[in-house]
Amino acid sequence: MSTGLASQIADAVKSAMRAHDSLRLGTLRLLQAAIKQKEVDERIQPDDAMIIAIIEKQAKQRRESIAAFESAGRTESADQERAEMDILKEFLPQGASPEEIAAAIEAALSQAQAKGLHGGAAMGAIMGQLKTTLAGRADMAAISAQVKARLAG
Repeated sequence: MSTGLASQIADAVKSAMRAHDSLRLGTLRLLQAAIKQKEVDERIQPDDAMIIAIIEKQAKQRRESIAAFESAGRTESADQERAEMDILKEFLPQGASPEEIAAAIEAALSQAQAKGLHGGAAMGAIMGQLKTTLAGRADMAAISAQVKARLAG
């Protein structure tokens, strides 16, 4: 793990160890384990883009857990998941503004319409384009819902 983001995470682990911050340390160690697993499975050195994808996946898992815990009435567990998600967000790029997201969706929609795409084909083309522009900076599930609503309406 020699990329810039990987070394940032390693430094954060060391800081958490020194500060005796067990929640932060545990979260960061799980992240390091996921990165190492990717490295071992694919026999590659993950770059920053891959690490961001791993962090996004971990954050998505936390969001799903929060929803499940809240629906089950387990607020303490949901709060812990929120705290872990906040730690993970520190390593993600700055989020896209709602205006930026709306503009990207509009541009992708008009491109798909210019190509004459409709329905599922349009959805695939639009999401493919949006994934390259907004990956790591926005919740792609929420964007997908917005695109579906725009295509239906």
